[in-house]
Amino acid sequence: MNSPTQRSLELLREQGYTVAIVEHWNQFAGVRQDLFGFLDIVAIKESERGVLGVQTTSTNNISARLGKSLVLKNLKIWLSAGNRYIIHGWGLKGKKGERKLMACTQKEVTLKDLSAMKFYF
Repeated sequence: MNSPTQRSLELLREQGYTVAIVEHWNQFAGVRQDLFGFLDIVAIKESERGVLGVQTTSTNNISARLGKSLVLKNLKIWLSAGNRYIIHGWGLKGKKGERKLMACTQKEVTLKDLSAMKFYF
């Protein structure tokens, strides 16, 4: 079974993006570290301005990842520089009684979302 990151890489490539993984394993701390604290993947496409940053997770974890990223000053800088940020949540979906298929739920975060946050920097 592919990880959420591998699934997102495949989806983005199908959409015409050139992609790179930007999270890494920190062996000293024993944790995975995301670029700027919120990015697993960066993606570029000739027909789009800026860089698309993607956080990958399970569908059930989208809210937690969103909450974690919204309080990061780096996210505001990323978005202000003309880049985009999307959370990909992967999970099984399908009608009751039918075979479930792996599907991606996407949540894009914008500067407007940050301005709605009262506790933001």
